[in-house]
Amino acid sequence: MNEFLPFALPDIGEDEINEVVDSLRSGWLTTGPKTRRFEQDFAAFIGGGVEALAVNSATAGLHLALEAVGIGTGDEVITTPHTFTATAEVVRYLGAHPVFVDIDQNTFNIDPLKIEKAITPRTKAIIPVHFAGLACDMDPIMAIAKKHGLKIVEDAAHALPTTYNRKLIGTFDTDATVYSFYVTKTIATGEGGMVVLKNKEIAERCRVMRLHGINRDVFNRYSSTKPSWHYEVVAPGFKYNMTDVAASLGIHQLKKAGAFQKRRSDMAACYDKAFADLPVILPPKSPKEDLHAWHLYVLRLGDEVAISRDRFIELMAEKGIGCSVHFIPLHLQPYWRDTYNLKPQDFPNALAVYERAVSLPLYTKMTEKDQERVVEAVRWVLNF
Repeated sequence: MNEFLPFALPDIGEDEINEVVDSLRSGWLTTGPKTRRFEQDFAAFIGGGVEALAVNSATAGLHLALEAVGIGTGDEVITTPHTFTATAEVVRYLGAHPVFVDIDQNTFNIDPLKIEKAITPRTKAIIPVHFAGLACDMDPIMAIAKKHGLKIVEDAAHALPTTYNRKLIGTFDTDATVYSFYVTKTIATGEGGMVVLKNKEIAERCRVMRLHGINRDVFNRYSSTKPSWHYEVVAPGFKYNMTDVAASLGIHQLKKAGAFQKRRSDMAACYDKAFADLPVILPPKSPKEDLHAWHLYVLRLGDEVAISRDRFIELMAEKGIGCSVHFIPLHLQPYWRDTYNLKPQDFPNALAVYERAVSLPLYTKMTEKDQERVVEAVRWVLNF
């Protein structure tokens, strides 16, 4: 029997391993020179004069960004229910309330046409989520934000190196963009994230709050050759800094981001071709001039498929193939459902996508044979 093929694996090479070993030998295990180097490399990769602040997770980055733009008790932040809970939970950290807006069923991203209807006098920000690596339709979202004086914090956990109108996500006129480097993401540091910002004041607030509200760079304090022990705590900050061990992975993963995207895109095209004659709905595509990061390949079972999505996943597992679901919409989750008195049909597009969607394995360490196994299993499950 074939070995079980997992849903996702990171693609770590000798360069990453050697850089981690170098950090271990250097004595710098926490935030230090490798983290700074990763930040500088990332800012240069995004371009447009941005600042990049490394953090220990995208969740931390979203929290920092919302706090820095002034979200507080009683405020409302518009986002999508078709996301991981982190997107909304950070709003609650600040005593504010997420207001969910349904997705466009063709893109799985927040529907700009529904955003304006959800705005109230308490609305302060929008968090668009670039689902699966496909960019949200940012032009109308930015126009709405400008019209109503709202902040925009982009959840780009899936979106490196996604483009919109031929420009990288992270370069637009928004207040912050947050990336994830979780182990399954398009580049991986195990745990970790990056906050990308253009506004110097917002960047400085994030920098201070990232490490206990201290107004000095901890690396400079500990690496200085002169007495440099004094610091000031200027705010009740958080413990969100990235370690040099994680940054060591990120430095070399970032160099491969373009090649990783090309490989993922080729694999997605292979799946599309293999499934074209099946009773399924293929994932949404980006315009030809833009890059889709292809963090996920989400297949939707057509109405004519007799089995449920859950049974599909069980049968795929019997064939040795790991699958997943992205996402269980937040309005179905007990906390969000009960706190805000939400019902399944409140967001019919998110519900419809969820009930028939399955994420297939798509990662750069997969071989052609691995992908052939996935295709064969899908066709077997669907009796094709």
